[in-house]
Amino acid sequence: MLTAARPTFEVRRATRASRIASIVLLALAVVVATMPFWAGRDALRDFTQIACYLVFAMMWNLLAGYGGMVSIGQQAYLGLGGYLMLILSNLGGVSPFVAVPIAACIAAIVALPVSWIAFRLQGGYFAIGTWVIAEVFRLGFANVSLLGGGSGTSLTGLAGISRNTRESITLWLALAIVVLAITLVYRFLRSRAGLALTAIRDDPVAASSQGIHVTGTRLLVYVCAAAGAALAGALYFVGNLRISPDAAFSVNWTAFAIFIVMIGGLGTLEGPIVGTLVFYLLNKFLSDYGTTYLIGLGLLAIVVTMFFPQGLWGWVSQRFGIQFFPVGRRLVMTDTGPDADTVAGVRNATNGAHPRTVPRA
Repeated sequence: MLTAARPTFEVRRATRASRIASIVLLALAVVVATMPFWAGRDALRDFTQIACYLVFAMMWNLLAGYGGMVSIGQQAYLGLGGYLMLILSNLGGVSPFVAVPIAACIAAIVALPVSWIAFRLQGGYFAIGTWVIAEVFRLGFANVSLLGGGSGTSLTGLAGISRNTRESITLWLALAIVVLAITLVYRFLRSRAGLALTAIRDDPVAASSQGIHVTGTRLLVYVCAAAGAALAGALYFVGNLRISPDAAFSVNWTAFAIFIVMIGGLGTLEGPIVGTLVFYLLNKFLSDYGTTYLIGLGLLAIVVTMFFPQGLWGWVSQRFGIQFFPVGRRLVMTDTGPDADTVAGVRNATNGAHPRTVPRA
């Protein structure tokens, strides 16, 4: 009997959609970078706000959607980042733009001892515990008279910079933060640590039995999410020029992040982007309706959860097989001969698993 030649194959991570998305996103980044030269001030402020919501939602999605750690207190680090930026600028003489990444690094350090408290709680207790931690942060800063107490204070570090220069640098900083956040999260999820994180989310006991350091991986994600949230907070209040405890540590921040992620798609990189755009458009055109606007957000969230439980992007991805940020691996047969067809048929029958042996002729 003759032995059939083994078909050749290769493992691919990129898709045609992801290549097109890379080109489109690069073009969009160039367009945004030139906005100070042709766009109005309102457009610059709008992009900065979109960047803040997007980065914060991405961090919540990383923590809850990929890590399985549902937090309703991430506003603790958003507000901490804003206040650290203000302290470094107003009291330390550091440029607010330089203070933004420094504030994120300090927030990451603060997250280490805080995680020791948060990780002692599980499930719903973890969610409520993070909210309590955020309230402790809020009350703490509200009692510091040097920072304006409960009424807050203004950012004076930008007093000597013209308005056009300030808004231009703020936009470029926002663009850099968005690009950095998307790139780092994407690379992390494609790494072995990202695979370990999703395994922990699905079953921490099984992940631990396979040699995954559950506590260490969760700690890494918690600290990274804290730093990202602090980046978003510091950036937001650089553009806002004023901060107060109620605004910085409001639970609405996390509520909006949950809305964005659930609308876009939990556990996907594209989901927060889609959800942020939807949220921004709703906020832009319907926020003047007050309570009716908030009721509308709630109803929309209920409708999407009922009919599109995987989110808008999740539905599109499943329906059309599109992935702009693929984090998995695909086995692609490169031999078009009859043996490759046989292997492909066996592979499809085994739910995509590549057989270790090839049928003999």
